[in-house]
Amino acid sequence: MTLQATALMHVDDERVVVTEWRFAPGAETGHHVHTRPYVVVPLTDGTLGIGGSDVNLHAGQAYARPAGVAHNVINTGAKEFRFVEIELKGTLP
Repeated sequence: MTLQATALMHVDDERVVVTEWRFAPGAETGHHVHTRPYVVVPLTDGTLGIGGSDVNLHAGQAYARPAGVAHNVINTGAKEFRFVEIELKGTLP
């Protein structure tokens, strides 16, 4: 059985969706496609398997991706990993 990452929704309004993701070691999101552009802000340091490659991420070092990104995210590290994902729903003023 696959260990699933957990999601805690913080905001879902007309402009953004803000979700905190928590990954125990070995936990994953499952394969998915982002329908909106998004920004990820790591809350911890760690290594995630993203789209078949291991990526070292550091707390506070954000990155952005366009809509249409397809991948599975897996915590390949030995400790819990957490990040905040901010999905943009449209043009922001």
